Amino acid sequence: MTTHLESGAQLSATTLLRFATAGSVDDGKSTLVGRLLHDSKSILTDQLEAVEQASLNRGQEAPDLALLTDGLRAEREQGITIDVAYRYFATARRRFILADTPGHVQYTRNMVTGASTAELAVVLVDARNGVVEQTRRHAAVAALLRVPHVVLAVNKMDLVDYAEPVFAAIAEEFTAYAASLGVPEITAIPISALAGDNVVEPSAHMDWYGGPTVLEHLETVPVSHDLTACHARFPVQYVIRPQSAEHPDYRGYAGQIAAGVFRVGEAVSVLPSGRTTTITGIDALGESVDIAWAPQSVTLRLADDIDISRGDLIAPADDSPAVTQDVEATVCHVADQPLSVGQRVLIKHTTRTVKAIVKDIPSRLTLDDLSQHPAPGQLVANDIGRVVVRTAEPLALDAYEDSRRTGSFLLIDPADGTTLSAGMVGAAFAAAAEAVVAADDDAEWDF
Repeated sequence: MTTHLESGAQLSATTLLRFATAGSVDDGKSTLVGRLLHDSKSILTDQLEAVEQASLNRGQEAPDLALLTDGLRAEREQGITIDVAYRYFATARRRFILADTPGHVQYTRNMVTGASTAELAVVLVDARNGVVEQTRRHAAVAALLRVPHVVLAVNKMDLVDYAEPVFAAIAEEFTAYAASLGVPEITAIPISALAGDNVVEPSAHMDWYGGPTVLEHLETVPVSHDLTACHARFPVQYVIRPQSAEHPDYRGYAGQIAAGVFRVGEAVSVLPSGRTTTITGIDALGESVDIAWAPQSVTLRLADDIDISRGDLIAPADDSPAVTQDVEATVCHVADQPLSVGQRVLIKHTTRTVKAIVKDIPSRLTLDDLSQHPAPGQLVANDIGRVVVRTAEPLALDAYEDSRRTGSFLLIDPADGTTLSAGMVGAAFAAAAEAVVAADDDAEWDF
């Protein structure tokens, strides 16, 4: 069996971990972030001096590390919208991008932004309160977004006398809940962010705990950024036709490879038309190459003059995604205005944006017991539910569990461009949607 230290020794100092923090109000998330930055020596001297002075002005003898993020909270209180605050720091073993998400219930939707690219989520729980509804929301969002690693940080252990039974009961309840959602790996760590127990250094007060500290786990958890093993997908962003004397016949299709590998000579399909052709050239950074892989930005040249425009998807001819106008998905509703059955929307998938209609909302997830509330009629801010959307034009979609990039989409208000919902194609942890119920459409949207 490989230990944390052994696996950590195999890591490169240049590896990067993207992780998100989440927790209810007053669970100590700001203090944990501040403790991580302070004890890993990732705070500039002038920042620490400012925190120390502010703490003294408040009559506190020790620096209040939560003040490192209080500036952002103050901005929010002044009415400035802040979705996610990002922190960048590094240790000798790994570099980190931390997405610090707000804790209030009305900002649960913001965790979708922070966790959408995260490989790990740290969910804080107050040891005195245990698992609460907001904890379940955070676990559900992590499962919905297929975050592969979840850390349960049971904070404020100093306020429950570092009692092992308190930690064990919370860890058991959360682990059972998260596992029922399909979270593949859950690590529970008892901490005191205020005192520094088990955050960076092991705690002298909890000798009954033999696992890693928070930072040690962050440094050693296995992560993979290898998108080359995924199904090859190339959303077209721009068609290049210089029509100059030097390049009179040049036609290239520029974009960023979302996943997989493309090679010169490979047979590909252009979706949604389904036309097939062959890659005759790949241009990267002004030079021709024989092979390119995600996430490189390249220009593909094809053997045939096919009608291709922004939003089309190029994929291997023998490994293309399904093309459909009926999208069944799980969504997290992020807008203040509700999403209703029959509503006209735009759906943005990779580089393609098309008209669509919300044909059905089969269910809304009840987080208390994971039951499905059938036919809610609409979703309001922070709701997680199943939707069925009919698009005006075909879309080439992967299941979200196969590809975060080509299995996700946004629903947008066509009137003002407001983002309504963030969607994940296919089944998540919810039950399969019911059959689509037909509805009358206006002539302009009749498809």
